[in-house]
Amino acid sequence: MGMFKKALFIINPQSGGKKIPDLDRIILDGCKKNAVECVMATTECAGHATEIAKEAVQKSFDLVFAVGGDGTVNEVAKGLIHTPVVMGIIPKGSGNGLARHLGIPQNPANSLSVLHSGKSMLMDTLSINGEVSVNVSGIGFDGHIAKLFGQSGKRGLKEYVVLAATEFRKFKNFPAAITIDEFQFQSEAFILAFANSSQFGNNATIAPAASVCDQEMDVCIIKKVPLLQALGFAGKMFTRRMHKSAFVNIVKGKKATVSFSDPMPYHVDGEGRDSCRQFTIEVVPLSLKILSPTEKI
Repeated sequence: MGMFKKALFIINPQSGGKKIPDLDRIILDGCKKNAVECVMATTECAGHATEIAKEAVQKSFDLVFAVGGDGTVNEVAKGLIHTPVVMGIIPKGSGNGLARHLGIPQNPANSLSVLHSGKSMLMDTLSINGEVSVNVSGIGFDGHIAKLFGQSGKRGLKEYVVLAATEFRKFKNFPAAITIDEFQFQSEAFILAFANSSQFGNNATIAPAASVCDQEMDVCIIKKVPLLQALGFAGKMFTRRMHKSAFVNIVKGKKATVSFSDPMPYHVDGEGRDSCRQFTIEVVPLSLKILSPTEKI
């Protein structure tokens, strides 16, 4: 008998921009193999996954899977934070940042192996102006792109890269007043990233030393990279060497406040938000139960 009896799978049909063949069968087979009662629900609009997850807590599910990308994972986490219900992930997005950080296989059938051999543990979350973040949130260029990408209705890595390349020249470094714990300073930045896990997604690693259970976040201050050095910078991102770049400064902390003279675009786990001048970001320690293939997260 496994550790779970009753699992709900919250499926976002829009995640990743493409269907996974036989997804329902894969889920049913995986649950049957592990003697887990299986229920599936499909999201219909933004915020729906959070509503379904909250209902699952009331209905005594002991495990709820987010079947989607980081946006879906974020919504499900909002419904499960500070509850005894464990969250699992079946990656179905274009980036799958938190799933990749946790070492969850990208193949749906393989990702269900956690039902048998996975570890249930508490992980940290972040609060950014009162909103739950489980992976990486940011202010500046990535927030600008996240909002434009969301408005475009497109999905996929290729479309995201094309949009980012188009907007790169237009967006400039910006001044920021930053406090991390008791350390106050002024800095210019192109991106301010607040990392709970190590990567944006697609193995693009922003904070190589980040852990989702160390009760700290990695504040990544990134300056604009000259075009001639962009390829080398990207190489560092995809080989876990971002911290060695001259354009990057990473500071660990439990709480950060940031203020700007003008409203700045930002995103929460890849989902764009309206611009804001003042931000408070803090770690919410060990606030979400997560199902992971490994204890080293």
